[in-house]
Amino acid sequence: MTPGLQDILNLEQIDLNVFRARSSPAAATRTFGGEVAGQALVAAGRTAPANRPVHSLHAYFLRPSDPGAPISYTVDAIRDGRTFTTRQVVAVQHGEPVFHLSASFALVEDGFAHQLPQLDAPDPDDLPTATQVLAGADEQTRRWLTRISEVFPLELRFPDELPRFATVRGELRAPAQRLWLRSAQPLDDDPLLHACAATYASDLLLLSSALPPHGVVIDTPGLLLASLDHAVWFHAPFRADEWLLYDQEGIWAGGSRALCRGRFFDRRGTLVASVVQEGLVRVAQQPNTSMK
Repeated sequence: MTPGLQDILNLEQIDLNVFRARSSPAAATRTFGGEVAGQALVAAGRTAPANRPVHSLHAYFLRPSDPGAPISYTVDAIRDGRTFTTRQVVAVQHGEPVFHLSASFALVEDGFAHQLPQLDAPDPDDLPTATQVLAGADEQTRRWLTRISEVFPLELRFPDELPRFATVRGELRAPAQRLWLRSAQPLDDDPLLHACAATYASDLLLLSSALPPHGVVIDTPGLLLASLDHAVWFHAPFRADEWLLYDQEGIWAGGSRALCRGRFFDRRGTLVASVVQEGLVRVAQQPNTSMK
C-alpha cells in the first residue's frame, strides 16, 4: 500500500539538527526527487521559528538516491535575522551527499499585492477522474498513468487533453500541460506540512512539459530525464489536500537540458506558489549499424 504524503514527510529527529527518513518505493531505481525535496524542507522548517513560514527554496539534485535505504538530513542554521531565517540542508545516503537545499523563512508582512496571470481552467469537479481518462488511452499511456496513480499519493484531474495523447497520434504540441492535484489523504493543519507537500508535488511531470514539441513521451525508450536544480517560491497560504492547479511550461531546451516553469493556483484563483526547474533531457545514442 502506498504511504500517504503525511507519512512520507514524517521525519525522525536523531540529533539537534539531524533528521532521518526512509525512502518510499515511488520509483524502482531511484527515489522520486520531489520526495527528497519535500523531506529536506521538513528538516529545515523544523529548525526555523514557528512564526516564519517558508517563502522560498533553492535545491540541487547531486546524485540519484536509493529508494531502499534511509536518507539523513543535516540542517545548518545559517542565519536568524529580524525578518528572515535561512537554513541549508544536505541529504546524505551511503555516506555521500545526494541533495542540497537552501530555504528561507520570513515573518508575514503587509505590502503591495498583484499577480499575473489569472486562473483560467475548468473546475476539477467538472472533470473526469484519472481512471476515466484511462478508458480512452492507448496501452502505453494506460500503464504509465496507472503507475502514477499507484505510487504517488496524489489525486489528479486533467483540464486539457494530455500532450502525450497527441504525441502517440504523431502530433507535435506546444511545451505546456496543466493538471489539478491534491493529496489523496487529508493532511494535518501545519502550514509547513502543506508547503512540503506542494514541494513534493512540484517535481511531478514538470520536466515532461518540455517534451511535446519533440515527439517523445516521458517513458520513450532511450530517453533519460533527471531533475538537476529546483526552486520554489511560496506566495500565499494554501492547503495541499485541497485542489491546486499546476500549470507547467517547458520554456527552453538545449544542450541535453530543459528549463521548465510551473505555477500553483488554488481553486479561488490565487497564485500560491511558483516553480522553476532545470533538468537533464538526454536521448541515448543509438549504435551506428550502417555499412562502412
